Amino acid sequence: MSAASCLLTEDQFLCSICLDVFTDPVAIPCGHNFCKTCITQHWDVNVQCQCPNCKKVFNTRPELQINTLISEMAAQFRQSAQQKARNSSSEQQADKPGEVPCDVCTGTKLKAMKSCLVCLVSYCETHLEPHLTVPTRCVSACSAVFSDHKTHDVVPLKEEYEGKKAELEKTETEIQQMIQKRRLKIQEIKHSVELSEEDADREIADGVQVFTALKESVERSQAELIDTIKEKQRKTEKQAEGFIKELEQEICELKKRSTEVEQLSQSEDHLDILQSFISLNSALPTKDWTEVRVSPPSYEGTVRKALNQLVEMLSKQIKNLVGAQLKRVKKFAVDVTLDPDTAQPKLILSDDGKQVKHGDVRKNLPDNPERFDPYVNVLAKQSFSSGRFYYEVQVKGKTKWTLGVVRESINRKGSITATPQNGYWMIWLRNENEYTACADPSVRLSLKSQPEKVGVLVDYEEGLVSFYDVDAAALIYSFTGCCFTEKLYPLFNPCFNDGGKNSAPLIISPVNHTE
Repeated sequence: MSAASCLLTEDQFLCSICLDVFTDPVAIPCGHNFCKTCITQHWDVNVQCQCPNCKKVFNTRPELQINTLISEMAAQFRQSAQQKARNSSSEQQADKPGEVPCDVCTGTKLKAMKSCLVCLVSYCETHLEPHLTVPTRCVSACSAVFSDHKTHDVVPLKEEYEGKKAELEKTETEIQQMIQKRRLKIQEIKHSVELSEEDADREIADGVQVFTALKESVERSQAELIDTIKEKQRKTEKQAEGFIKELEQEICELKKRSTEVEQLSQSEDHLDILQSFISLNSALPTKDWTEVRVSPPSYEGTVRKALNQLVEMLSKQIKNLVGAQLKRVKKFAVDVTLDPDTAQPKLILSDDGKQVKHGDVRKNLPDNPERFDPYVNVLAKQSFSSGRFYYEVQVKGKTKWTLGVVRESINRKGSITATPQNGYWMIWLRNENEYTACADPSVRLSLKSQPEKVGVLVDYEEGLVSFYDVDAAALIYSFTGCCFTEKLYPLFNPCFNDGGKNSAPLIISPVNHTE
């Protein structure tokens, strides 16, 4: 048997499905042999029981019996092949760096020579030949295990290896770049947290300073109020004591005269009575105590004065606090320029996009969806959808104006109701000195002075829009608890020029960080 087997080639012991030496070979009625597992799985996948080689169809699944003769011969051939492989030189072994083992070899894997680009299987020189030269066998094998091999391309293994290695190197570079970007993002986030901690510490320090000053001022005002009240009470008591002392002296004198009168009335000496009567009457107290009162002092003015002083001191502290906050928010200053595509046709914009005023002549401009009409509004080119931003607008010399921010989807045509619900967060001036916050309902603002420059701060995540009198370092108004979900645009409305009374422009001013 061994002599006969030596005359047989490996091709005769290969299953045409798995392309490997038979394992538990079985013969089907058409005479072809396959591994029992291979043919069973092939029929499980296909609806019909068909021979992978000759395509003969069987109406019923044939009963499979292991062919012991072929099984023994296959086993001997496998052992012979393994021994031959062990005796082959190490150059034939796929154990060197960069070499790929054959996917078909069992036992010791030989070095693959080429790889199939479709089924992604690598073949040694022995298994590559049937893969390329036996069309029927290859077609059946790939149709059962992978796919049709008729049009498969093969490339030299080294060429494919180098190509894939280059792709892997490119992928590795991309991965390292992604890792680096994420590390930088981590550093950015950590830096943001550090800045946030610094801001928090600074706010706490400022808050503690303000409230400590307030506490000291309240305690000092309270002590002064108590001292003032007690001093008034002491004066009242001193006045009362003086009255009482004077009355007691008069009582003593009256008692003395009463005794003298009583003694004189008992005298029988007519001349003595007449002489003494005149002196007794002339020595009597003459002060009229009827209208004399000790009235409790009034403390209303004292308390009011103390409260006024406290309010004044509180206003001063608030101004200092707002001033410090205003200096800090200026670091969020952004460069804002006007967008001519949104300007109402009667508005006149400067060439640098920093000034806008109302003109009497309506320009012939395209009525694009972004343009406001009839309201004399214009938006900034810049939009913001995160973080904080701040800008300043000069309103000096104007009798009316409107400033604020709006969301991108606002209505720009026809009637507009400027409320936060409709996407408007604005304040305005009307009639020279009437300031209003466009809330719902609107809020009349009482300002100590007329702002000549207005600062606008927006904190997108915090939902905050604040307006400041820059020169006075005072807070004008804040919209709080806002919910922003769209891009926000600064809005500017210089209002009608009123025949020249309101001809001054709104001017986007550079932010002075040293103020």
